[in-house]
Amino acid sequence: MTVHDAKKWFRVHRRAADPRLRLLCFPHAGGTAQLFHSWPALLPQDIEVLAVRYPGRQDRLAEACIEDMATLADTIENALRPWLDRPLALFGHSMGACVAYELALRLEVRGIVPEHLLVSAHAAPQRTEHTALHSADDESLITRVRHLGDLHSDAYDIPELRDLLLPALRADYRLIEGYHPPHPAPVKAPITAYVGQDDPSCVLDRVLAWSDLAAPGSFELCSFPGDHFYLVAREAEVVADVAARLARACGAGQV
Repeated sequence: MTVHDAKKWFRVHRRAADPRLRLLCFPHAGGTAQLFHSWPALLPQDIEVLAVRYPGRQDRLAEACIEDMATLADTIENALRPWLDRPLALFGHSMGACVAYELALRLEVRGIVPEHLLVSAHAAPQRTEHTALHSADDESLITRVRHLGDLHSDAYDIPELRDLLLPALRADYRLIEGYHPPHPAPVKAPITAYVGQDDPSCVLDRVLAWSDLAAPGSFELCSFPGDHFYLVAREAEVVADVAARLARACGAGQV
């Protein structure tokens, strides 16, 4: 993969010429890097934000979606290599939580342990419910998305947008619904699991099962009012909490 090819995978928000830490953010199923567009202004200036740009949407619309977790995680790990010269933390929302976890495992193989793995709005991989919405009709899939919370779901009411958005949404559901590692490996990075208190997709004990993948004493749960997309309405509070955890992970005064 060339440097040019690698760059298309990330939207890079740089506010310091020499960042102390990079925060890599992974969107949800059907989501885009736009979810994190205002995070850089809410974080310390020397934290550089990279938001993952999945293929099959926005300015990568002409590219085929990736429908297999291993392929997606491998490709992101390969694309990330030019950005591995600084400490790294990972934040993944919903489907992105599992992609972030899989990337953390791959980075460990390279001898790189992320400063923190922050997983949002998703059960631990070993406790994920088995569903098959990727094979459902369009209306059923859209109904499911709207049940989670109202994040731009009115776009599906516009036929032209619906035709553009549905292929990526269905592909992402195929990816995450096909991801059921029976014995997921623990990671060395501390884990914080975030959850919306009214998220219909998150059964609390399944979210707490992320603790089984963390070292003893290195897991915390943090909840906020709201549904599956709590992090939009509570953005300032969520980002402040992320910043505080990164500061503790890297040492006081380091971020």
